[in-house]
Amino acid sequence: MVSVLLSTYRRSAGSPPVRHVCCSLAGCFALGNWFGKLILSLRHKDTMEIQEMDLREMGSVIQSRVVLEVSSQVQSLLDSLETTKLEIAVTGESGAGKSTFINALLGLSDGDPRAAATGVIETTAVPTSYSHPRLPSVLLWDLPGIGTPCFQAERYLEQVGLERYDFFIIIASERFRENHVRLARAVGSMGKRFYFVRSKVDQDLKASQRRRPACFEEAQVLWAIEADCLRQLRNEGLDSPKVFLVSSFELHRFDFQRLQDTLAEELEGHKRHALLLSFPCVTAAAVEKKKASLRKHIWKKALLACAVSALPGQNLHLNIPMLMKTLHSYRKSFGLDDESLGVLALVASKPRHELTSQVSSALGKDLSENAVHAVLSQAALYGQVAARVVKNKVPLFDNMVAGAISFVGAYYLLHTALDSFAQDAQRVLGRAFGLEDEAQGYPPEPGFIFD
Repeated sequence: MVSVLLSTYRRSAGSPPVRHVCCSLAGCFALGNWFGKLILSLRHKDTMEIQEMDLREMGSVIQSRVVLEVSSQVQSLLDSLETTKLEIAVTGESGAGKSTFINALLGLSDGDPRAAATGVIETTAVPTSYSHPRLPSVLLWDLPGIGTPCFQAERYLEQVGLERYDFFIIIASERFRENHVRLARAVGSMGKRFYFVRSKVDQDLKASQRRRPACFEEAQVLWAIEADCLRQLRNEGLDSPKVFLVSSFELHRFDFQRLQDTLAEELEGHKRHALLLSFPCVTAAAVEKKKASLRKHIWKKALLACAVSALPGQNLHLNIPMLMKTLHSYRKSFGLDDESLGVLALVASKPRHELTSQVSSALGKDLSENAVHAVLSQAALYGQVAARVVKNKVPLFDNMVAGAISFVGAYYLLHTALDSFAQDAQRVLGRAFGLEDEAQGYPPEPGFIFD
């Protein structure tokens, strides 16, 4: 993990051997550390003399090699992150709720033209993919039902294209049968993971409560459903099955969070990030996990801002469109955009204005270029003072100073916005579902040391 210590602005030090640190991304970080020290040291009269030849060579390297190389590497990392494909197969018997489950994961109502077709009869004749509305590289596949008498697991996997999918979710609304186990075995034998989802548990709870209102206990009924599912699968010869109880209409309840956690633990790298970003934020735990995943990549955006501003003739303002795009993606990831709030209001049976009123952060309420520029200016205030000092003494470094200011501003902006949006999301969920762990207080200062 790369560490950037912008706290070096607060202390002075000598010059490192530039030739050895400028040929890689790590080299740019080292140079940035040294330059931060230089800024502060130049504010004191007893600063050491810098050779003119060294200044010319360093200026040439900064403008021709370091900036362009860093910009290219960081953009490549971000492109790889955003284009990583995650393809999820959802299958099961007719009427088990495959399509409704897919729509819940996509955050779409059944009537949305982008949603999977739903119905009481089998509506999927061939494998059909549905792109995530915010992340087009994430695809959910609605596969044909497996409940026919002539079902053959191996043949089925060949027909639907086994190799395409990262994992399988096998859904049943009542009982897991032989066909479910045959499919799971075939999937596992070919090196793919599978997970059993017992759907429509909300309906089971309501039915149980109607039958026995005097002695109804939700936890006991859920335990009985899970135990019965495990027994069915073991009776069919499957060892250690993973079963998750889910309601597609109430994802914030039951085992959906546990399902998400399990999937994330068993995926790696960019695919894990794609999963965490694509699944809807319906619990406080989901909000925190999504925030943690996004936080890991803030330094890339901030360093790209630094690289852009360090190019000759460029300035802080050029970063605002890129930062605005990032902030809009954050807000959508946490379900704070108008469309997501509308869907949540429908699911939770709450007026939209009640949910919107819970968005109280400055950028949550006003995500405009003026608001973003104000935060950037505040974050870069002391950097601007240092830049004026250096410009008078060493004009050659004017562009690199601009890059350092941009890094500080972008890093602070994205950290602060991410914390604020996460707290907004938890307040919204608290109002929508009556969650106990609503966010309180204000986001902490991110500081300038991170990894």
